[in-house]
Parts: sequence; structure tokens; C-alpha cells
Amino acid sequence: MTGDTPEPGDPFGTARLREATLRSWRDSPTRLTEDTNVERDLRVGAYRDRLFVELAQNAADAAMAGGTPGRVRVSLVDSELRFANTGAPLDARGVASLASLRASGKTGETVGRFGVGFAAVRTVSDEPRVVSTTGGVAFSAERTRQAAGIDGDVPVLRLPWPVPADVPPGFDTEVRLPLRDGVDGQALLGELARDVADLLLALPWLAEFDVDGRVWTRQADGDLVEIRGPEKETRWLTHRGDVVWAVPVGADGAPRPLDEDVLHAPTPTDDGLSLPARLLASVPVEPSRRRALPGPELAQALEAAAKEYTGLVRLLPPAQRFALVPVPGFPKSTVDNKLRDEVLAVLAVEPWLSTQDGKEVSGRQARVLDVDVPGLPALLADLVPGLVEGPAQVLKAVSGQVIGIEEVLDTLTGVTRDPSWWRELYAALAIAVESHALAAERLDGLPVPLSDGRTLPGARGCLLVEGSAELLDLLSDVDIPGLRLVHPAASHPLLERLGAKHADARELLNADQLREAVERSTEDVQSGLDGTTLAGAVLRLIADCGDDAPRWVGALALPGTDTWRRADELVLPTSPLLDIFDEEVFEEDGAMDVLDEDFAGDWPQSTLEAAGVLDSFAVVVDDEPHEPDHDLPDEEAWWDSLPAPPSTLVAIRDLDLVADDAWPAALRLLAARPGTWHALRAPHGHAAWWIAQYAVLEGAAPNEWRLPDADLAGLFDEVPDVGLSEDLLGIAGVRADLTLSSVDEARDLLDRLADPERVVSPGLTTRAYDAVVESGMEPGAPRAVRAADGSVVDDALVLDVPWVAGALEPGQYVVAPEDPERLADLLDLPLASGAPAEVTSEGEYAPWAELPALKLVADQLGIRLPDGGVLVHDPLSVRIEGAEHDVQWWSDDRLHAADTSEGLARAFAWAAGRWPDRHLITALLDDPSPRTLLA
Repeated sequence: MTGDTPEPGDPFGTARLREATLRSWRDSPTRLTEDTNVERDLRVGAYRDRLFVELAQNAADAAMAGGTPGRVRVSLVDSELRFANTGAPLDARGVASLASLRASGKTGETVGRFGVGFAAVRTVSDEPRVVSTTGGVAFSAERTRQAAGIDGDVPVLRLPWPVPADVPPGFDTEVRLPLRDGVDGQALLGELARDVADLLLALPWLAEFDVDGRVWTRQADGDLVEIRGPEKETRWLTHRGDVVWAVPVGADGAPRPLDEDVLHAPTPTDDGLSLPARLLASVPVEPSRRRALPGPELAQALEAAAKEYTGLVRLLPPAQRFALVPVPGFPKSTVDNKLRDEVLAVLAVEPWLSTQDGKEVSGRQARVLDVDVPGLPALLADLVPGLVEGPAQVLKAVSGQVIGIEEVLDTLTGVTRDPSWWRELYAALAIAVESHALAAERLDGLPVPLSDGRTLPGARGCLLVEGSAELLDLLSDVDIPGLRLVHPAASHPLLERLGAKHADARELLNADQLREAVERSTEDVQSGLDGTTLAGAVLRLIADCGDDAPRWVGALALPGTDTWRRADELVLPTSPLLDIFDEEVFEEDGAMDVLDEDFAGDWPQSTLEAAGVLDSFAVVVDDEPHEPDHDLPDEEAWWDSLPAPPSTLVAIRDLDLVADDAWPAALRLLAARPGTWHALRAPHGHAAWWIAQYAVLEGAAPNEWRLPDADLAGLFDEVPDVGLSEDLLGIAGVRADLTLSSVDEARDLLDRLADPERVVSPGLTTRAYDAVVESGMEPGAPRAVRAADGSVVDDALVLDVPWVAGALEPGQYVVAPEDPERLADLLDLPLASGAPAEVTSEGEYAPWAELPALKLVADQLGIRLPDGGVLVHDPLSVRIEGAEHDVQWWSDDRLHAADTSEGLARAFAWAAGRWPDRHLITALLDDPSPRTLLA
């Protein structure tokens, strides 16, 4: 327009514009070709796919010019695409811009109002029209050809014609595009529907977009822009300065970073971006508006845009800001590469990270753990300055300092915190370990607070105590070197995974460190230390594990009458042992003391007994005894007396402390308690062995008495009545037979046999000597022996062959049928068979087969006649021990017999191996009748 008055029906002076254009074509034939080529380039190149972008920009400019957020309606009427909008209507300047391929009417902050971008309509239409409340213009390929007088391709948008101002109600302008054949209008509407939400974000002066009845609206509430569509709503958090940065957010306000996008200048370009947020900025662009224009101005614009990025980041809560840090990857474009580098550089130097102590620091000032452990940074806030909770890889991109968990452990070493704080720390670390974000091995030096107040590095070797609150309180006050009890308020399963062990009362009682403390507790108390705490803790452990305690707890120091003693050296104030043990036992420095009465009242008796304090005799049990080391009286002697080491030892302690006159009461007490009764009856047990020899019943040991019914009269006296049952007397060692359990018993039995004051039957004498032989013991030779006639003699032969007995008096030999050689060795006496002897009478040899009477007897008895024969004497005389004797039979190198029934019968029985039948053979020789055999 030049300011001339418009012609009626042509308010925008289109006639003048057409005439000027046609004149230029006539004046310069190449101008028509140039315009045709330019329009073609715009149609098929620069503005392809930008129809709605360009029209929307024009609508936004119109709304801004009108001062009211605009509305847009896009519809398809028959084959005509219509784009209506509100805002400032079409004017002459706008029409001139529409008809110019090289100039735009854009001014100020407009995006592109009626500028070159209108050429985008040529991608779909050859007959575009623009109608407005101020008038309308139309462009036509056919009319242009007619006006130019040519055929073929022409620049359609150079010649405008006026058309009536036919604007739909409620709108100020409408672009009408009759679609060229082959253009799918519905497809165009579909493309617009996909892009309309992005257009509303990029063009803040547009408030509503109607696409063929489907409506999208844009509402802004401060920094939040909400775009509602027919199917979904999108929300964008935006920061507006010289540029606009925007990031999608969910209904909860949490960011939903973009994976990929394009630069918006402010409408989309073809420059791809990989930033998590969208940039809308006025940057230099190529005339086609499809790409940014490289050069210093673009670099400065991108640097300026990057500096405003932290403004968007700070709009988010601190925990969500990491989502806006660009992730590593190949750049989508040259612009992307530059912009991403600039954004990372800004985030490295500008404060935007919220530290755990409430400050804001830049990426370069931040410190972050190399593993993501939720909750851990908050616990370390005052220990690690500048510590930020977030992903390490993200913060490394902005020059954050990554610190390893090992450095954290070094920082924690020596730190004093409440046990509950440590438990929170373990809980946080446990999540990382369970999710495999953190290897458990990296936590080897993790400090652990102990119940005694110390905090030591490393969970390995620590004990996680399980038990009553009283136990935990007691243990927290006990100083047991080496026993690392985790403070109960800090206990956590992570510590077990790192090497700590769960310890209930029973396991604590088996701890070597506790055992060492108990075993030196008496010495510690005597040196001035207080033993009360340890005593209480150990007794509580015993009570909590059901009073079942290891034997070594008997070393625990407990208060006695005058001083502290080992528990197993104390007797309960109410114990019957006070009347059984010798009085000297309880004297100062005696073997025993009495437990303090007040202390005894504080604990259950069963717990005190389990600790070793005595109410009755203590039982010693060892399931794998290997040597005599159980502190039993005369244990080594008893051990040596055993045929083989016991598989299980069950014994009774302190039997040597019983007063001599209290043994009946002691035995009744032993029998009354199941444990001691079982130990008393153990086969080859120490208790019965010791009591039999060393207990005192009416002035003598039990094994020096016999039971009333025992066939031992003469050797042992009957036990007096001491108020004990016969069974208990027998178990205590009072004799029912001649069983020997020790060398002393064997020696005592030989001494009794050698006592001339005793009257002992020959049979009992023989059984006694056999008992000594069978015991296998070495009691030593006695001072005298008891001969076969019951007399006591200094010297005798041990009868080992039967024929010698006929040549000696019973007082000259000792009888031991079981093992005469062994008896001779024990008694240091010669064997009868070794005594010098010779047959002095003459005899006649007779084969057995030539003795008719013997043949008859052999037949009657079914005895095969032996080989050989016998020398028959009448009489048979033998010299032995310097004296000559007539005997019935003899054996030296040959067999001899007197010519008598007795002599022949004995010789024959010996030769035939039928010695027990010698008396029957004698009778049959005297009377071979059947009645003799039957009798």
C-alpha cells in the first residue's frame, strides 16, 4: 500500500499489485522464470510438511497483534481445507507480503505473520484464498496463466485477486485451500492432530485449536503449561526468559524427560536435539526456517540459552533435577552437540544441586557416592561436605566429584553416633547390597558400635546378641576383651551378611573370649576388680539358655562368706553338703566356701547349680575322655585299673571332702539325686571304685565289709547296720563276691589269706586265689600263703598237676585250678610239677588193650582205648621233697599206676582225656555191673 485510497471491492489494492508484478515480468522476461523457480523451491523443498506450522505462526501473530489469546479452527469442507483464526485481521501490508516471495511483513516479536512462510500453502493447493473481516484475496494458477499469457508452471502467489470477506462467525480470518488432486485432506488433519499439542506449547498466543471438531486448549498457571486434548492432557514445566525451556511433567509434577526432540525457533526446525527439555528460542534460521543458520550469532544464542537452563532445573524439587542433565550419546545435530556441551558447562559452574546440609552447589562443587544408596547421603550430611544424593554417572557429566564407599568408611572410622543412627546406616546400605548395586565385600571396614560403648571397624567376629532386655543391659556393662557384642539398638541383618554371627545365650556361653574372662575372674577379683557385672551377665546367660552351661563356667567368681571364690568351690547356704563335708573344708583357705546368702537369694537355685555352685555332689560328664584330667581324687589310679579307656565318663566330684562319720548320709544323698545315682552305678565308674576303697563305714572301707548273704565268711566281716539298704551297700562297694577293682584290693585279699587269725574254708581259699589271678593285677608277693588245708604257711608249691597231690600233704601246696602258672608267679612260689621227684619202685609195662578190666570199662563208657600203655607198680613209690611216698599214680616221661582200681582208673582217665570221669572209672573197676554205672 502507498497510502492511496483503496478501490471499491478491492480494499487491499490487489489490482495495483497485479499490475506491478505483470509489468516486471514484461520488462524482464527472466523475472517470471525466477519467481516460478523460487515458488517451486519453496513448495517442494523449504516448506514441505510445514503447512500448519506456518499457518499457526500467522494465527499466533494475529492473536498477539489483537492482544487476546487466539483460537484456531481447521476443517475440511468438501475438498477444501479451511484454517480460521481470531486476532488482528488481514491488512494491506499483509496482502503485499502474501504476494511477495522474497519479503515478509513480519515486525517486532511476531513469529511470521503473513510472511514468506505462506508459500507453504502451495504444497497442497493451486487456488488458495484468505478471507478476513477486512476483506479477502485469492490466488489462482489458472488465472495467473491467463494474466501472464503463458502455459505451464507459473508462480501462483504473485498475483492476488479480491474476494468477498466471507468469514465464519466468531473468527477474524480464514485461509481456504482447495486441495489439489491427489492430496488427502483427512491425512492432513491427522498430521495436524499429532502436532497440535506441540504447536500450542510453542505458540503461547494460541489458546485453543479445533481440528475438525476435536479441540485442544492451552492454559498457563505460572510456570506450568497444560495442554488438554480430546484424548490426553500434557503438562509442561516452562522457564521463560530470553528463551523458553520446557520439560514434560506428569500429574504429580515429576519430569518426564524427552528422549529426542528438535530445535524450536520457536516452531520446529529440522535440527535434532537430545536434551531432556525443549528449547524454544529466537535463533538465526535459514530462509526456509527448517534449520538454524550456522555462525557466530547462532553460537552466542545457544550459549545464552544454555545459561538459562538452570532456571528450568531449579523449578523442580532437588531430587528430580537430575532428570534434566543431558545423558551421554551421539549428538543429533551440530546444534545439539554445541547446545549440550554448553548446558553441561553451565550445570558444572552454576548452583543447582541441593546438598544434604541444605545448601545449593554447582556440579563442580558437588560430591556424590559412586553407588546410589537411597537415604545414605542424608545420614552423611554433616560428615561429607557438599554431598548430593543422586546418580553418580549423571553428576560426573557435570564435573561432580565421585567418592567411593571406601572413602565413606574411612570418614566413618572414629565417628561417634547413637546406635540407632548406625542401624539406619546399615538399613540404607542393605538395600544397595540386596539390589547388587553395592558388593558386600566393599563394606569390610564398616564400623560397628559395640555394647561396651566402643565403635570398631569391621563386622567380622562381631556377635549379634539375642536374648532378654535384662541380658542385653548386663552385657552392655561387661568389659570382655575380644568379645565384640553389637549394641542391640544397632543390630541389623546386614552385619550378619558382613561376617557377624547371631549369638543366643548358649552361643555366647561357648564364646572363647567369655570363657577366658570367666577363667581369670577369680584372679581379677582378687586383684581388686569388681566381679559383680560379669557374674550377673554369665548367670543371666545360663538362665536364658535353660540352665545348661559348659563345665568351665564353674570357674566364675562368685561371692562367698568371706571372699570371692570359684562357683564350683561354693556350696549353697541350704545345701545338705554342709552337714556331710568335713568341717575343715569350710575353714579359711579350705577347699570350699558357702555362697553369700543375699547373692544366693537373687538367682534361681537351678541357675546357680548350673554355674557350678553345689547343692549336692557335682557330676562330671565327658563324652570323649582321652586322659585322666577331670580333677577326680585318685583319678590316674582308677584310670590305670580300667581294662580300656571309657567311651563316656560319668563321675562324681568332691567325694574326698566327705567327713568319715558322714558317709551313710553321703551315700543316701548320692542315691537320692538322679545324676549322682546314675554316676554311682556307671560300669567301671570312678565313683563306685573310689567309694569302695576310700569311704568309711564304721571305721573301714566298704570293700572291707561283706553283705550278710555273701559267701565270704572268714575273709570279710559282715557289714554293720549303718542305715543303708543292701542294694546301696552293694553299689557302695560292700562285697557280695570276690571281684577286685584295684591293686590295693588284690593286695588286701592276699593279706587276708595270709592272716593266720582268719579261718577260711579251702573252697573260699581257692576262689580267692583264682580272683587274684583273674583280676590281671600285680599286687606283689604276700608275706605268707594259705595252703589247701586252710593253714597259713611261709612256703608251698602251687599245684599245677594232679599226681603230685598224692605225694604231698595238703599243707604243702596251694590250689589254683584256673591258672596255676600265673598264681605261682604272683605268689613267688614254685610249681609242683617242677619239684624234683623220681619213681623208686619197679613196674611192669602193660598195654591198655591187655588190661581186660579197663577194656570192659572203656566199652561201658564208650571210650576209645588210648595208644600205648602204663607201668603197673605194686606198690608205686615216689621220692619228692626228700621224702618217699606211696602214691596211686604218677607221670614223668611215662605213665605209672599202682596195681589198684584207684591207681589204674586215674592213669587211664588221664591218658584217655577223661579226667573228670576218674571216680566213675574207679567204681566200675571195683564193680563192673550196670548198677554201678547207673548209680
